[in-house]
Amino acid sequence: MQGNKSRDTSPELAVRRLLHAAGLRYRVDYRPEPSLRRTADIVFTKQRVAVFIDGCYWHACPEHRTVARANATYWSEKLARNVARDIDTSTRLKDAGWTVLRFWEHEDPESVAATVVTAVRGQDPTEGNLR
Repeated sequence: MQGNKSRDTSPELAVRRLLHAAGLRYRVDYRPEPSLRRTADIVFTKQRVAVFIDGCYWHACPEHRTVARANATYWSEKLARNVARDIDTSTRLKDAGWTVLRFWEHEDPESVAATVVTAVRGQDPTEGNLR
């Protein structure tokens, strides 16, 4: 598991390139709330927007979910904990006044970036992007 990247993944880099090209500046792998020991992939601190680009395997994507062959019980419990933590993180950040945007790694980077740009520039893009 040490070989799995927690930041700078290909989908994340693709979205970050598009956001930067759109003139937006952001923090990477940053804690939106210092009291919450969890980091978001991309954070816009002034606008209070936290963006998560979740890996299909690690966050149990309904479209690309796989079942482990070895240690199936451990992995199913692990992924269930990850999903529960994602929900808890989103809830706690929203309660603290943050806009939380979650995307899957397989989503089109251009549409992800367009939604993030809309959120950062003041419109409400959250309809349909929350899990």
